[in-house]
Amino acid sequence: MARKSGFPAEGSCTCRAVRYRLSTKPMFVHCCHCTWCQRETGSAFVLNAMIETDRVKVLSGAPEVVLTPSASGRGQKIVRCPDCRIALWSHYAGAGLKVAFVRVGTLDDPNLCPPDIHIFTSTKQAWVQLSGEVPVRKGYYVREKFWPAESLKRRAALFR
Repeated sequence: MARKSGFPAEGSCTCRAVRYRLSTKPMFVHCCHCTWCQRETGSAFVLNAMIETDRVKVLSGAPEVVLTPSASGRGQKIVRCPDCRIALWSHYAGAGLKVAFVRVGTLDDPNLCPPDIHIFTSTKQAWVQLSGEVPVRKGYYVREKFWPAESLKRRAALFR
């Protein structure tokens, strides 16, 4: 699904104490339907826009990092507003601090980041209907089969 132009883009927590800017479009956007994401968000899924952490700039406020368990057993670091406790982005153990998984719903215009893929749909809520316009995977996926070449290059540059 093609993204609209509109980057840099800004977002914030609910109370607006923490504001941030994404300097470029994300590398890829996951719509994750795993039970861990459902529990963590209190929703049926989460939309995470993966972007290089150095392309996320805090404009105001001082978010805090909360260490949280994860399905992998390696945990994740969730960056939250210390006042309203909204999750703004996280860092999963696999990518470390190099990649931020920005919660798309915290963007001022979440329409800038529609999902590129639906993952872990084997545990999606039965009432969630997926059209198939974007790839649907029962579990995870092979990155090289789904990510655009430009995004693969950006990711490779992080892990040289």
